[in-house]
Order: sequence, then C-alpha cells, then structure tokens
Amino acid sequence: MNYFNVSILHKGKKQIELAEADTRNKAKDKIKLKFPHAIIINIEPTSPPMSVIFKDFTIWFQKIFKKKINMNDKISTIRQISVMTDAGIPIHDTLNDVALNTHNKQLGYIYSDISNDIDAGRSLSDSMGKYREEFGHVALAMARLGERTGSISSSFGKLADIFENVRDNAAKFKKAIRYPLITLAAMAIAFTVLIMVVVPKFKAIFEQFQTELPLPTKILLGIEYVLSNYGILILIALLGGIYAIIYFYKNDDKFKMSMDKILISKKFYLINKVIFLSTMHKYSLVFSELIRSGIPVSDALQTSLGMVDNAAIKQKLESVNINIKRGLSLSEAFEQTGLFENMLLQMIRAGETSGQLDLMLGKITEYYDMQFQDIIDNLSTYIEPILMFFIALLVLLMALGIFMPMWDLGKAVKGG
Repeated sequence: MNYFNVSILHKGKKQIELAEADTRNKAKDKIKLKFPHAIIINIEPTSPPMSVIFKDFTIWFQKIFKKKINMNDKISTIRQISVMTDAGIPIHDTLNDVALNTHNKQLGYIYSDISNDIDAGRSLSDSMGKYREEFGHVALAMARLGERTGSISSSFGKLADIFENVRDNAAKFKKAIRYPLITLAAMAIAFTVLIMVVVPKFKAIFEQFQTELPLPTKILLGIEYVLSNYGILILIALLGGIYAIIYFYKNDDKFKMSMDKILISKKFYLINKVIFLSTMHKYSLVFSELIRSGIPVSDALQTSLGMVDNAAIKQKLESVNINIKRGLSLSEAFEQTGLFENMLLQMIRAGETSGQLDLMLGKITEYYDMQFQDIIDNLSTYIEPILMFFIALLVLLMALGIFMPMWDLGKAVKGG
C-alpha cells in the first residue's frame, strides 16, 4: 500500500490530507469521498507515517515472539465445543463459555473474538478465517462442513479426532528420537572433555619423542589444537549455521524446497522414510475424513494439502487437483505423482469403481499409519548399530592415539 499527501482547498482553506491507496487516482477518489466539495490542488507520494511504521513493527515483533498454541489445549477446546453444541447449547454461548474456562489466554481471546463476530452476524467459518494460522486449513474446512450440514458437533468431533491422531504420532516420534539424540549429545560432550582434559597431559610427553608420531595421535593433537585455539569460534559458527539454516528454511521457498528434497532422498537413512510416511499419513487421514464427511473431492484435496509440510511432496500432490480438472480420475492423478505404491492405486481404483472411495481411503490411511508405527517402534533398533559404530570409532581413536606412542616408547626403551 502507498501513501499520498493530497493538497486540497476546503471551505476556503488550504490543507493537506494523508491518503492510503494503491495509486494516485484511488487516493484522489478517497479524498473526494471524504471531502465532496473540496478542490484537489496536488497529489504527491510520501512515506508511511510513524504510527503505521510502529504498528507494522509491532505486528512483526508479535508474530516472531508469539507462542504457538499448545495442541492439547486446542484439542480440549474443540472437544468441548463438540460436546456442548451436541447438547443443544447455541454456538455463541458455547464459545463464550469455552473462552472463559480455558486456561490458555490466547485461545480464550480467540474464542471470545469469534463469539463477538458471530453475534455481529458473521459465520463461524468466516470468523475462524481470521485465525487460519492458529487453527489451520483443516479446522476451517470442518467449520464450513458443520455450517453446511447443520451439525457443528459432528464436524468438531471429527476435527478433534484428526488433531489427536496427528498429536499422538508427533509425540511418539519425539519420544523415539529422544534416546538417539541424548546419546549423540553425550558422546560429543564426553569426547570434547577427553580431548580438552586428557590429551593435553600427554601432549608434553609426545613432544619429547624424537620419532614420527602415529596417525591417530596426530589426529588427536590436531583436534586438541583446533578446539583450544578456535573452540569458541567453531561453536559460534556452528550455532550461527544452525540458525541460518532454520531462518532460510522458514523464509526462503527455494531453500526450503531444496532442503525438503534432500530430506526425503535416499541419502538420509531412516529420516526420509519417517518424513514420507508421516506426511502421507496426515494427508490421507484428512483427505479420507473430508471425503467421508461429504466434502467434494476437489475441495478435500486442496484442504488436505494444508497438512503437508514437506515442500517437495506438496509440489507433487498439488498436481493431483490440476490433473483431475483436466479429466483424469483420482487414481490416475495419484499415479502421476509417483508417491503411491501400485497396491494403493489399485485400492483407489476399486473405491472409485464401487462407489466406496471413502472406505478405501480409510484403509490407505491405516496402511500408512501401520508403516509409520512400525518404523517408530523399531527406530532404536535401526539406529543402535550406527551409534555403536561411532562410539567404537571414537574409543578406538582415543585408545590408539594415546597408547600407540607409549608402545613405541616402550619398544625403544627395551631396544636401548
């Protein structure tokens, strides 16, 4: 949006009015609407006023530091709305009651604002649309469905089920990955302490040797030298690199696309499968629920994309709706993506032929869930050999690096 200083002659006095508009002509129309009998003398572009700049900065600042709504609180309030509306309580009263009783202040404000909008004549879905970022595309789609069918209770009940499923799988993945991450962190700390504390004590002895030091010893001494002299810089660079990756991943679409393609490639052992299965499960879960609820296939496909975080997978799934509009069947459009196994495509074809697409999509969701649960349940088993290999490698490096020169010294003494 641009800003213009519009000079006008109004009631015999010259004055300057600030107009916010896309173009000069629109700025002129705004001023004419505000001052019908005024004569416009001049229109000049200007910079935004400080109040606008401050407001934009405040919004930007709040967006950065705004806390993400806790999923458990969100599910709890959605479940309450489902139960209360099922009991026949009007949606306006329901939202007010939920806003008063939730301990999450952010959710309390949101539901109170939605309730006020409904009281002013707006629909539930339109009111929730202001909080798309907080609720997500699926919540808005289920709200529209509830309005269309007249059953807010049923729609919000299904929405709570979807969110619970997504939450449980995310929690299970975090729990499974916690052990490997703690082990890796402990290994890194232990190795750093040994390098910084133990190696320097042997360094003076090694320097007295007149013979060539073994390669493992040279590696240890090199690591010790780098950490002693540049450790802080390395730590800053490491933290800065991690921050830069996260920042560009969130703000640069091209960088995100490149990273997401790498994450689901065969280069990333296990991670690629976990991301793929988790994404496809969420996508198929929402898609099947929306189809089962009676939402048109095109709308369901578009809404389900809101559950896909990986840009590379999302790009392929976006083509499904496009190909359906070109005349392809759902199974043919899914086949074009290259994401679905032949068995799953046959199930979709059978569902389209028999008119039981929602049933087949439900089975596909169960299949992805089974695959995801299997890899999560056995994650430790898959990762343990890799962790043991790295632990053995570090222990071997430390042992050989310290004791090989000692053995050489012992042989020299015996030889002497």
